[in-house]
Amino acid sequence: MEQVRSFIAIELPDELKLKLIQLEARLKLGKQPWVKWVDPYSIHLTLKFLGSIAVDRIGEITRAMEAAAWGIPPFHLEVKGLGVFPNLRRAQVAWVGIGGEVDKLSQLQQRIESNLVPLGFAPESRAFTPHLTLARVRDQASLDERQKFGQLIVSTRFEAGTIEVDAVNLMRSQLTREGAIYSRISSVRLKKPLSTAPA
Repeated sequence: MEQVRSFIAIELPDELKLKLIQLEARLKLGKQPWVKWVDPYSIHLTLKFLGSIAVDRIGEITRAMEAAAWGIPPFHLEVKGLGVFPNLRRAQVAWVGIGGEVDKLSQLQQRIESNLVPLGFAPESRAFTPHLTLARVRDQASLDERQKFGQLIVSTRFEAGTIEVDAVNLMRSQLTREGAIYSRISSVRLKKPLSTAPA
């Protein structure tokens, strides 16, 4: 049975990707050969990484996503602010922050998580921290280089405005020498709950 490496994510609008391209260009002026930048066209908001799944399981995973999305109306997120994981002294990952209606985003993510448990997917042990991954620091970077990069990230201002989230997608990740190539396998739209108030 064919296997696909997959994850569940929210895709970003093109105008936001353009702002991320401009942001990376600004940050790259510092010339850090030990930083691996994420291609802005492949940046997305990951809700759940599934790993390798059999192709014949796509249907049941999509149905679990549909059940999770049921009754959650489209919502807005603000994309702003930069930070690093795990901390400034040992910067490993640079990220862009997510604000706005994060409560609805967390509700959607938790529902997806719990709907996938009966299908054999273990729940994530770490708390969900919504973010967009911008760059990763390579293993060979020194502590000093990590600190300098962390300082550059947190001292950079970035505000990309608001995006509307109206769908959640099952994505495929194909690993190549040039990096991962992402494509959409299935998509589930968010819907306003139907009013049950008497007419």
